[in-house]
Amino acid sequence: MQQANLFELHSATIQITYSSSSFDGKPQLSYQRGSTSMNFRGKQIRHKPTEIGTLISVTLKSVPDLRTIVLSLILPQVNVSDGQSQVRINIKVIETTVRTSIGGPNLVKGQVQTYKVYALQGTAKHVLF
Repeated sequence: MQQANLFELHSATIQITYSSSSFDGKPQLSYQRGSTSMNFRGKQIRHKPTEIGTLISVTLKSVPDLRTIVLSLILPQVNVSDGQSQVRINIKVIETTVRTSIGGPNLVKGQVQTYKVYALQGTAKHVLF
């Protein structure tokens, strides 16, 4: 068994491709939603192992003293056997809007973080880089 290192995911409105490595050894993530297309690599991609899977996060937009929008994927461990080319998966993607102010989040009235959750499906593969 090999662990998947390439994830190609989509919903009706979002397409995400994430690889935990690449030819230069750095992770890569591409994000497309409507006419918005963004690419992230290396240290722009934050990852943290958790009990529910690996949390992968990137900052989509940052407006000083107003808000930051962060996209987070919860990737499960996916094992791919030698005879399989890919495994079908379903995951959740969370878009978090963090409200802020010139004095930081403590000066924001009310709820600081709001969330939008999307269900994505696609494939996980193990590829050699």
